[in-house]
Amino acid sequence: MVVTSVAQEPTKEPKDAGPGLRNMFLNTSAEQAPIHPSKEYPRVWGVAVDWPIGEHIATIVSLADGSASVYTTGTFGIIGGIGHETVRTAAKKVVKDADRYFDDSTPTQDFSYPSPGHVRFFFSTFSGVRVIDTEWASLSGRRSKYFALFDAAQDVLTQLSMVTETR
Repeated sequence: MVVTSVAQEPTKEPKDAGPGLRNMFLNTSAEQAPIHPSKEYPRVWGVAVDWPIGEHIATIVSLADGSASVYTTGTFGIIGGIGHETVRTAAKKVVKDADRYFDDSTPTQDFSYPSPGHVRFFFSTFSGVRVIDTEWASLSGRRSKYFALFDAAQDVLTQLSMVTETR
């Protein structure tokens, strides 16, 4: 993904980089990405999953073109991954899977992080951003109807981690 317009200037503070990149993604349109509707991706072109990890929030971003990144509210992050087939495959799967939950999501312009004990799924769609907010306990206990989507996002994180470990 090449973003030609940004919502805010990138920060020079390492701890602010992840939230800044997350905000940039959530404020990017499909046209700016540029990604277009297709048979495989008729409504959703990108997904951001926010979930609590200790005192921080991790965000896994996946796009229909196979781009994937992990941003955190700490100083850790992984950007890119599109150059690796395993990452591209995992990222595309998350976006395809998200379309199944499109009707469960609601339009939003509130890009705040989830409240404690919650996970948020943001869907970047060809008609704006949508969100699903669910409890972390139901996801971690595999009881949530969104567990498969969360699991697919976890695979993106796994694939990104594996390619960065081999560098």
